[in-house]
Amino acid sequence: MPTPGGGGPELITTTNWNQVCKSFDDMELNDDLLRGIYANAFEKPSKIQERAIVPVVKGRDTIAQAQSGTGKTATFSIACLQRLNKEINACQALILAPTRELANQIFSVVSDLSMYMDGVKVHACVGGSSIRKDIEKLREGVHIVVGTPGRVYDMINRNALQLKSLSIFVLDEADQMLDRGFKDQIYDVFQYLPQEVQVGLFSATMPLDILKMTKQFMRDPVRILVKKEQLTLEGIRQYYVDVDDKWKLDTLIDLYENITINQCIIYCNRRYRVDWLAEQMSQKDFTVSALHGSMDAEQRKLIMAEFRTGTSRVLVTTDLLARGIDVQQVSLVINFDMPMNRENYLHRIGRGGRFGKKGVAINFRKSRPCENSSSSMPWRSRNCQWTWRGYQRKSRTNPNAFLPNECGTPTAVVQKLD
Repeated sequence: MPTPGGGGPELITTTNWNQVCKSFDDMELNDDLLRGIYANAFEKPSKIQERAIVPVVKGRDTIAQAQSGTGKTATFSIACLQRLNKEINACQALILAPTRELANQIFSVVSDLSMYMDGVKVHACVGGSSIRKDIEKLREGVHIVVGTPGRVYDMINRNALQLKSLSIFVLDEADQMLDRGFKDQIYDVFQYLPQEVQVGLFSATMPLDILKMTKQFMRDPVRILVKKEQLTLEGIRQYYVDVDDKWKLDTLIDLYENITINQCIIYCNRRYRVDWLAEQMSQKDFTVSALHGSMDAEQRKLIMAEFRTGTSRVLVTTDLLARGIDVQQVSLVINFDMPMNRENYLHRIGRGGRFGKKGVAINFRKSRPCENSSSSMPWRSRNCQWTWRGYQRKSRTNPNAFLPNECGTPTAVVQKLD
């Protein structure tokens, strides 16, 4: 369950919706839903919740963007629950997410918030689970379905999931869902939606081409957006280590010997890199877990559960876990491989520093600080500035690696993304 609260600074720079509710009580929500909100320790709405819950509740198509860790999941979950009619035993809200892990997390949030709403039925419909059980559950009747596109489309085709009563359709991580990888699947699902269905798009990043695409299927949407150049994460200190690929493993080991870590996510760009790195660290007596899309559903579920509970403290993964996943204890994100675009970078480092907490991101990059950084950080502008603070060369294996100083603070400091 995402940590409630107001969080740190949030930027709402472009919007055509001016109503702001500073309290959940001002949103005219169902009393039982309010009990669930406060029972989960939400004290006041975050900035995105102040603006985005009410227009969704009022039936407006909505595009909502805000930084990672600011409460977008709770925003559309609360709105969907408020719109339900418990007398209708059919799917009224459909929420799609790009991964099983994120869909299961959203399912948990919706279930927790609806804990006092007697009779509300929520179902997670994701790949890797029993098809027969999904069919049985859906035919019994559920009010909210949270799922991944492939399994949901399969259930529609099998006539197990009926959408005649659907009133709201939500895409979480909408920019990824409408990109090449999921675009065809989302289009297939759209063919079965009622013509007047309400659409909500939520993400931390919303590229211009995606915004242009929304004109094809959204009606006069409420827009709550953040300017691209302001999409940084204020609570996360960002550092880099200037290191060639052959020295990355040794540098990572040196880092682990010099800094204290609560929980950490290490990102690689390829599945084989995840397996290789996890194996190499295990051979050096570091306890790590590995997670990527080639693993079966039960294995992924177990690994994720162990990481959430703190049984596993270090998780090596791909961009499978770059978006939406909320583990409050994560204080450090390491980009062992740099992502290929700005959006994935922001999503990755957003796994730390959730809801205003402080976090650290360390990036392993190939080029030297004096060089144009576009080769290893393609989204940076040419006039970006690099700052150095009393670094020490402490690595036994790689004299070019800049590692933490005596007080444990990484010293190769990158300023905010342009």
